[in-house]
Amino acid sequence: MTTKPTLSFWQIWNMCFGFLGIQFGFALQNANVSRIFQTLGADMDQIPLLWIAAPLTGLIVQPIVGHYSDRTWTRLGRRRPYFLYGALLASIALLLMPNSPQLWMAAGLLWLLDASINVSMEPFRAFVGDQLPPSQRARGYSMQSFFIGIGAVVASLLPWLLTKFGVANTAAAGEIPQTVHYAFYAGAVVMFAAVGWTVLRTREYPPEVLESFDDALPSIATDTRTSSLRGALLWIVAGAALLSWIVLGQLAHELYILAGGLLGYGIALLFVTQSRSNGALVQIMADMHAMPGPMRRLALVQFFSWFALFAMWIYTTAAVTGVHFGSSDPTSPAYNEGANWVGVLFAAYNGFAALAAILIPLMVARIGLRASHMLNLWIGAAALISFLFIRDPDWLLVSMIGIGFAWASILSLPYAMLCDCLPAKKMGIYMGIFNFFIVIPQLLAASVLGVLLKTFFGNQPIYALALGGASFIVAGLCMLRVPVAKSAIALASRGN
Repeated sequence: MTTKPTLSFWQIWNMCFGFLGIQFGFALQNANVSRIFQTLGADMDQIPLLWIAAPLTGLIVQPIVGHYSDRTWTRLGRRRPYFLYGALLASIALLLMPNSPQLWMAAGLLWLLDASINVSMEPFRAFVGDQLPPSQRARGYSMQSFFIGIGAVVASLLPWLLTKFGVANTAAAGEIPQTVHYAFYAGAVVMFAAVGWTVLRTREYPPEVLESFDDALPSIATDTRTSSLRGALLWIVAGAALLSWIVLGQLAHELYILAGGLLGYGIALLFVTQSRSNGALVQIMADMHAMPGPMRRLALVQFFSWFALFAMWIYTTAAVTGVHFGSSDPTSPAYNEGANWVGVLFAAYNGFAALAAILIPLMVARIGLRASHMLNLWIGAAALISFLFIRDPDWLLVSMIGIGFAWASILSLPYAMLCDCLPAKKMGIYMGIFNFFIVIPQLLAASVLGVLLKTFFGNQPIYALALGGASFIVAGLCMLRVPVAKSAIALASRGN
């Protein structure tokens, strides 16, 4: 067994630079897609359903990409082919999205955009584990967080900046403003160029070399028959019962997502228990059931953390334009001024996250990894809840400080805890499976948030942000159950 070589600052810079482009596209999506949907005629209670594309594509794409990237070796290497082709497709989607003439086309392009971003993004997480020794992994994730912050700040600010330079920020009914057009065109160029830089300026270890390093943990033994027939049938019955209740009770259509998820998971389990093959689905399900204990407990933290984030991403535009700028009409100057301000707020929290990424290792050194993540999640909770009480939109920038700390922590500390317990041979698949616990809460949010707002909160989107704050509080409490390896604490504290 040999020790994996350490990399220089610029080598780590090059391997993480592609995340600048990925986050550029992701930030444009988060800050502007609800605006595009509303401009094209979407009602408020339709927005969560239209956003279903984002988490659903992640749920499907990331474990598949992780599974196959673990088994890929080409002239471009193991992970880099996925970086390149995902970025190409995402760039095409960014060019087409602001030219959508109809709501259905914009929704379809969101599927393409999010699926393509996921194809590029998932292998980037495994790439750090592949290329860096344990002593540098936290530094690698910190560098990714830095580029996430920079990309998100610039992308989120673009429509606002373009308005300052005289580009039209309003348009006729049903037409998307030119500020959004030019921002998405710039995003397509930046995404492909940044990912292309990483593809051209990095190299990868062949699989046999990667397995020879002394930090390569043995593969986890998996049994493709671990799922019982009884468990599969219980999930199917639960999904069928919920589906029947929705149909007979004429409940909100968004709940079909939840029923479909239960049914889909039950059918997948049934297939695994009955299948005699050892194909990708069987292996993915088997690996999921064999995942390490710390990963299982981190999954619950991720679940509540990402429920809160998704609530923020899909409802902040409607909340701020309606409450702080007094307009829900997408053709009005007040609405579009508020929508631009949301871009500024999103840029601000990403900028604060870049600064928080420098401070968080110091926090970890003083109070520990688990307590640090719990505290940062609670700071984020206070920030989301503060939207209920702040009426001057300028003061919402203060709230973004708290969101920035939570976001930086979510992007780095769970991975610092997770990476050391994963076998090198299955780094990709387990990073993909970990994504289940990022996208499942987003699917749940898309299913129930609209119903909750309509039933209990008079369809006022600002209360979705308060529900997100409550979810952050629960995520922090779940951190108390997560065991933390001493090596992970040491690595996190040396991350910068």
